[in-house]
Amino acid sequence: MKLILAVLLTFALQASFAQYPLVLTQRDQAKVIDDLLDDRLRNLLPVLMRREGFDMWVVISREYNEDPVIKTLLPATWMAARRTTMLVAFDKGTEIEYLAVARYDVGKVFKRAWEPDSNPDQWAQLGKIIADRNPKKIGVNKAPSWGHSDGLTSNDYDKLISVLPKALQPKVASAEKLSVAWLETRTEKEMVIYQQICRIAHTIIAEGFTDKVIQPGVTTTEDVVWWYREKIKELKLDTWFHPSVDIQRNEPAAVTAKRQWPVVILPGDFLWVDFGISYLRLNTDTQQHAYVLKAGETEAPEYLRNALKKGNRLQDILTSNFKEGKTGNEILADSRKQAIAEGITPSLYTHPIGFHGHAAGTTIGQWDSQGGVPFTGDYPQHLKTAYSIELNCSVNIPEWKKDVRIQLEEDGFFDETGFHYIDGRLTDLILIPKAIANAK
Repeated sequence: MKLILAVLLTFALQASFAQYPLVLTQRDQAKVIDDLLDDRLRNLLPVLMRREGFDMWVVISREYNEDPVIKTLLPATWMAARRTTMLVAFDKGTEIEYLAVARYDVGKVFKRAWEPDSNPDQWAQLGKIIADRNPKKIGVNKAPSWGHSDGLTSNDYDKLISVLPKALQPKVASAEKLSVAWLETRTEKEMVIYQQICRIAHTIIAEGFTDKVIQPGVTTTEDVVWWYREKIKELKLDTWFHPSVDIQRNEPAAVTAKRQWPVVILPGDFLWVDFGISYLRLNTDTQQHAYVLKAGETEAPEYLRNALKKGNRLQDILTSNFKEGKTGNEILADSRKQAIAEGITPSLYTHPIGFHGHAAGTTIGQWDSQGGVPFTGDYPQHLKTAYSIELNCSVNIPEWKKDVRIQLEEDGFFDETGFHYIDGRLTDLILIPKAIANAK
């Protein structure tokens, strides 16, 4: 009996996951993460260090106060820095030397370079390693614009300076652009994997917007939000933000203003979701729309389908303005001008995505900064970078006697061939419920 129950349980679990792309076991995920990191350190970082003019990069972090960058340099089985973790990358000209001023190797690449039994002063050892190599320019994660690149604490910066010879102290400089480049650049191996990560996110969204989850007249928007959270855990994934689900419906603005939360979903509702997952150290960020069919309807009203087309057109306008070397503020201004000329009311707030959800890199507007974003918006666009194409446009619906807001977000990649969506984008509204074959 126990064997039969076990088999039935296994079958049930497999059936529940059958519609989802493969999610690797924790062990296999660790192997993939370490392989991607090894590839990045050996093939990407040398290029970036030389491009940004650093022959040494020093990353220092203390346990429970981790530098955002160091988390991308640690092996999969390290959940955080240990005590004080010091990593050094030094360009010897022919290759990069990777050192860990630690009691042990840090992953496969950073090799142990400290014997605490013979030299208990870790900081002194770091100073000696740097002095022995006499670098021309030492990068540290101290930055005015990107929080991702500002992980070196004031205390650790002071300690670093104190153990360096005076001749080397002026060579210490902000590695902001180097760390941004490290965070924003996606490798070929990562992009092969990224497509399935985005597909998993799309699949979860699609299931949440079905009558398996939503019973019109009963289910609330908050019910759907928590279904998404539970599904993420059920699939052994993580998320970097709490999902949002909201509705727009054909009702007077005064009624909307008095709406009680959570809102019960009804036929005729225009639904929206904002959702993301974290998997294999990469993140997704997606916003899509669905329509709840009324009795007798087999598709969404034409005016809502046309509104979505305007949102898709705004996406096309924005991504057509992507160009290597162009700043985020220039892309923002050109895209807004073109959209307005086409009669679209745009709001653009596209951001890089990768190791972080709201990641480091070229910022293209913010919802409250449509005239340009200081500093991060002035950063030029580079190839091999990924973005969440996040935006909205207001579309007047005469049938509703008001505007609806089309809010879209899809993840895409920009390289030598141009821009493309990593796993496609929403071009047709999701319908709830799905049509039943042969039903009329």
